[in-house]
Amino acid sequence: MPDYGRPIEFGTFITPSALDPQRPVALALASEAAGLEFATFQDHPYQPRFLDTWTLMTWVGARTNRIRISANVHNLLLRPPAVLARAAASLDLLTGGRAVLALGAGGFAPAAVAMGAPNRTPAEQAGALGEAIVVIRELQDVDAQGGVFLHHAYYPIRGAKRGPAPVQRPMPIWLGVTKPKGLRLVGRAADGWLPSLGRLEHGPASLDAGHAVIDEAARVAGREPRDIRRLLNVGPREADPEVLADLATRHGVDTFIVTGDDEALIAELGARIAPETRALVAERRSAAGVPTA
Repeated sequence: MPDYGRPIEFGTFITPSALDPQRPVALALASEAAGLEFATFQDHPYQPRFLDTWTLMTWVGARTNRIRISANVHNLLLRPPAVLARAAASLDLLTGGRAVLALGAGGFAPAAVAMGAPNRTPAEQAGALGEAIVVIRELQDVDAQGGVFLHHAYYPIRGAKRGPAPVQRPMPIWLGVTKPKGLRLVGRAADGWLPSLGRLEHGPASLDAGHAVIDEAARVAGREPRDIRRLLNVGPREADPEVLADLATRHGVDTFIVTGDDEALIAELGARIAPETRALVAERRSAAGVPTA
């Protein structure tokens, strides 16, 4: 697989535990203090032991100054896209352009259905995800004339007013998908791919296959594949500069989101792991003649 030559960035994947509600906030603050680029949070609205992720992200946005904030990823079954569009734009405005909108088609469907979510097949979830991106883009596009009318199967919009506009135009949308239809959607309409290494059936080889699908869909849509961010959720065991540099230069990853419920690991990410990874990647790219952004 090609090395896309994008800057290597780091973030944390934080559990929004309600058992100690200030802990996820402290972990986000530690991530910013360590110099990391992103703080991301699980979003499981059906989990009573977790804080509501949107409420938490807003609180974290008010407590931080630089770090970018995202779910990892929003459960679309319980987060209607029209509401997500306004919530994401609001957080982006309140934080001065630090919000990212990461979406999933809807994992743990039985738990979501128990809370009143629609009971959709995997194919229906994929179709709804594609519609959701259109809804969000349209509602945030305040330059277009008139209201939004979308004759969708899952998310019909019947004249909704546009706005508010986020600081980032357009707002970055990442997708946590692994199936071909979802990967094609990334290439066609999204700004980043966010899988988890532990959930990829064939490990890094699945990354290679996924990038190929995304790249082809991007080219068909007239987009530059290099412009699409390639993220990866990794565990503490993978947070090793040699492993991460290999994932970057051999498997196309440019952004590593590390399970971040350990302050010591977060500090080490900033002080040693991130700079050593970047140095290794720069050395290998130079030797291979890879152009960098």
